[in-house]
Amino acid sequence: MNGRNVKKFNSLYNHGFVRVAACTPVIALAAPAENAVHIVEQLNVAQKEGVALCVFPELVVSGYSIEDLLFQEPLLKGVEEALETIRQATVDLTPVCVVGAPLRYGVGLYNCAVVLHRGRILGVVPKSFLPNYREFYEGRHFATGVGIKKASVRINHQEVPFGIDLLFQADDVPDMVLGIEICEDLWVPISPGTLSALAGATVIANPSASNITVAKAEVRDMLCRSQSLKNICAYVYSAAGAGESTTDVAWDGQATIFEYGTKLASGTRFPTQPSMVMADIDLGLLQQERRQMVTFDHNRIAHAVAYEDFRTISFTLSPEYKDFGLKRAVPRFPFVPNEAARLEQDCYEAYTIQVEALIQRLKNSGARTMVIGVSGGLDSTQALLVMAQAADRLGWDRQQIKAYTMPGFGTSTGTLENAQALMASLQVSADILDIRPTAELMLKEIKHPYAEGKPVYDITFENVQAGLRTDYLFRLANQFNGLVIGTGDLSELALGWCTYGVGDQMSHYAVNAGLPKTLIQHLIRWVVSSQDFPQDVGRVLLSILETEISPELLPIGGDQPLQSTEEKIGPYALQDFNLFYTLRYGFSPSKIAFLAQIAWHDKTQGDWPSGYPDAKKIEYDLATIRQWLVVFVRRFFGFSQFKRSALPNGPKIIAGGALSPRGDWRAPSDGNARIWLAEIERNIPTNQ
Repeated sequence: MNGRNVKKFNSLYNHGFVRVAACTPVIALAAPAENAVHIVEQLNVAQKEGVALCVFPELVVSGYSIEDLLFQEPLLKGVEEALETIRQATVDLTPVCVVGAPLRYGVGLYNCAVVLHRGRILGVVPKSFLPNYREFYEGRHFATGVGIKKASVRINHQEVPFGIDLLFQADDVPDMVLGIEICEDLWVPISPGTLSALAGATVIANPSASNITVAKAEVRDMLCRSQSLKNICAYVYSAAGAGESTTDVAWDGQATIFEYGTKLASGTRFPTQPSMVMADIDLGLLQQERRQMVTFDHNRIAHAVAYEDFRTISFTLSPEYKDFGLKRAVPRFPFVPNEAARLEQDCYEAYTIQVEALIQRLKNSGARTMVIGVSGGLDSTQALLVMAQAADRLGWDRQQIKAYTMPGFGTSTGTLENAQALMASLQVSADILDIRPTAELMLKEIKHPYAEGKPVYDITFENVQAGLRTDYLFRLANQFNGLVIGTGDLSELALGWCTYGVGDQMSHYAVNAGLPKTLIQHLIRWVVSSQDFPQDVGRVLLSILETEISPELLPIGGDQPLQSTEEKIGPYALQDFNLFYTLRYGFSPSKIAFLAQIAWHDKTQGDWPSGYPDAKKIEYDLATIRQWLVVFVRRFFGFSQFKRSALPNGPKIIAGGALSPRGDWRAPSDGNARIWLAEIERNIPTNQ
């Protein structure tokens, strides 16, 4: 790719993001000209930061707390002149500007949000619901905007769309559709913002005043979060702050930005200087969520009468396609929260879901034992811990867990010892089944070159061992009236890193099928810290966590090193990252690569999950990210679906999704990866 395309790849605007800002200038009461200067100053700052939308507080042009001064002709004339100043200043600026201003329409005065962009007043939205209780007396000054549609208002000799029926859409950023509600509009049961979202708005701006009292900021956050979550939108909230009159109330300048229930950014409350809070909204994520959550569309249809006559005002944003960075947290491990308390909660819930699901299956199966193969690796360890907990909850003797370690040609001393130590410390029924003699017999019977003394270690050689292990487990389950508990995880299923049929793809119940590898590592650490098991169990678990991930199917020693899974299919950290954004949101490979570069390019930046070992902290450049993304796409879309189409039962555990053909993921087994590979080739640079 040439330098121009590399530059474009690094731009947030190339990947469905848009930068927004909640701005809180210091207000000059009843001084529109001075306020216009402050607004323009912040717009110029926003321009340099690549911002596409700036939301200022309610009545920011005049000041909110000026009471009956709102009726004064000089004040209202000054507001119109100030709007002209702002309009002229926006001619060469990218950000859409939303400012609060008192404006005359007909015989009434209205509390309005004025939307300006590149020298145009795009439209004016009046406030619908006027608080007239406790400390608020807006009904004294303003008329309600309820019912005003298909109207226009004259501002400085321009006829401008006016009404509660306005949406503002960027024609060159099609997913950027702006809706507006003003302060109290948010607090009513069916708000103007909700109707705007149903009509297509992805971003809701709320220019607010809202005086501060103890704990009110928390209520505002709750409302904004709820509005963004249920309407699957972004919500930009800017409240009046410094400079407003404190005759009877106070102001805190609260500025927050939410996206689909997540707070992306918040400003310092009670600022004494002009403040600007910025965040990058993922418009693509919002649209994907709306498409997938069909009930949103059902609700849209049910309430169509309320918004079907909305007007859409188009404008051309023309953002700069340059590297502005990304102002939002992109976790390295999207399946694993960074916050310690949240990680502990997630681990508790994931572990408990596994245990309860297994208990339910055991109760209804009539089985009297559980059978598992224990390799000394992460997956079988997690499954065995779940089985032990389930047995305890059912009142079973742990000897009813029939655990077998089955060494093959590549089994290392370390994993064999870990497997034996784990089974012993958990006090389950433990045994060793050496599969090598049977494997050698099978290889001889099928006339494999290995049986003739040739060092041929192909997929047949590997799968003879994998198949025998599963075959043994199923026959043992028959013998002991038990269920084979599967150990394979979500990451392996995504990559097709499992042996189909008579192999580790198959079991009677797959407790790990909903867990990605990166979360399993933290689950095991959590089990150690929870002290639900004796200390000797914890010591074994820590040893297992330090062990290289390997299928251990190839002989070791001499010139043959330990078989490394991640050298073959890529680092699980990157592949789980790719899986999350493919499965949860259906993002394009180039967008996933862009996010991965943000998350992984520098190990010293950003947060790591609580308890993550320093020695394992690593970084990846774009070339490496691209390399393993190609592997992921080929395996996930190209030739692994047939294994997922025949999955045994297992519980969905995380909101990021699952791969059950009966649940989250249904795809043809004879699909291909061509369009995803072509998108990588077309849009992801091979060098920076």
